[in-house]
Amino acid sequence: MGFTVAKHLENRSSRIRAKVIEIDRENAEHAAELLEKTIVLHGDGLDAEMLAEANIERSDVILALTDDDKTNLLAAIRAKSMGCPLAICLINDPSMVPLLHAMGIDAYVNPRATTVSSILRHIRHGRVRGVYSIGDAEGEVIEAQVMSTSTISGQYIRDIEFPEGVLVGAVRKGPKILKPSGSLRIEEGDHVVLFALAADVGEVERLLQVTVDFF
Repeated sequence: MGFTVAKHLENRSSRIRAKVIEIDRENAEHAAELLEKTIVLHGDGLDAEMLAEANIERSDVILALTDDDKTNLLAAIRAKSMGCPLAICLINDPSMVPLLHAMGIDAYVNPRATTVSSILRHIRHGRVRGVYSIGDAEGEVIEAQVMSTSTISGQYIRDIEFPEGVLVGAVRKGPKILKPSGSLRIEEGDHVVLFALAADVGEVERLLQVTVDFF
């Protein structure tokens, strides 16, 4: 999963400097041969010295994408304690999801209902708080913070061209949680909760996406 995400990042038009930490030497050597723009480090992602070597304190986000939930959580927590502002984990066990907020994990992905493009979506938007799959991936509930350059920032809900399969569930402005209405204006820093059918997730991405200038 980590290799595939790194490969997709390399293929993007916008330059993203990625580093991969791989504990298995053979896998690390294989990844280093195939990745052209990504630095591959052989070591343990739970090791503080290895994270420091990867300059984790200067990184924008850590993606913990091993096949072990506990390893992902511990790596994310250590990275955040060392100064990384955003942590996204791969979580297989849904019973662990309620613990994520208390641990400071910003978002999680479920491999049974999430594709690589969904992981990349978290990176581009920067402030996605959670993506929750509904049913057998028939839809998603997306919780996100609105950034200054996203399409919906500064617009009234009635003027936003949401697809038919998208519903606004709630809007949080500071400490207040508001019931959505057409006259409610979405502003920078607001948190929105959206329900989207699977076919409409791409359009929700577009509405939440920030411009490259923001980064």
